[in-house]
Amino acid sequence: MPVFKAPLQGILGLAVLCALHAAALAADADAGAKIAAQGGAQGAAACVSCHGSQGEGGANFPPLAGQPAGYLQRQLEAMAANQRKSPIMGPLAKALTASEKADVAAYYARLALPVKPKQGALPTAKSSDGAWLVERGRWADGIPACAKCHGPGGAGVGQDFPAIGHLSASYMQSQVDAWKNQSRDAGPLGLMGAIAQKLTAKDIEDAAAYYQQLHSGSH
Repeated sequence: MPVFKAPLQGILGLAVLCALHAAALAADADAGAKIAAQGGAQGAAACVSCHGSQGEGGANFPPLAGQPAGYLQRQLEAMAANQRKSPIMGPLAKALTASEKADVAAYYARLALPVKPKQGALPTAKSSDGAWLVERGRWADGIPACAKCHGPGGAGVGQDFPAIGHLSASYMQSQVDAWKNQSRDAGPLGLMGAIAQKLTAKDIEDAAAYYQQLHSGSH
């Protein structure tokens, strides 16, 4: 009988994910709140200085409040390992210990996410506001609906698909560009690496505008 041998890269990836999930279970959100407000023990700056007092984000910094702890922790690990390149966050992530990364991720995860799961109506004709892309996708180009992975209203799903319904078009575009030029790791399944190659700047603007309309109640 043939013996199945899993690729070494897959085994290592699974081991890393298991280690991160174990650390997340042991995380101390109260300690994370202190790190967010005052910085880390090894010199990492306070998170609030860029991401806001309640993780609401800023002009050039993404919101963190309500994002899954596992997702946030993986991003910190990726930036510390230079798998997700960030001139600002890279050094700060490296200055956080493994337990500090887990703690601060747990803290932000317990804050309220500013968008709610909200199912938009399925469009019956293509429009320019992003409804078609978000709710139906563009399967002719191999692009699934954003809602398929990121949930209704872009409120996120589980630990692997973050909330995107409240992100600005400029931040979305910067991350799509990062996936395109491979300066950001595409995640456990590599999904966004492939999808990003097919998204245009107009796609990003339209999707962001649709989410804004959906959550403002004007759509």
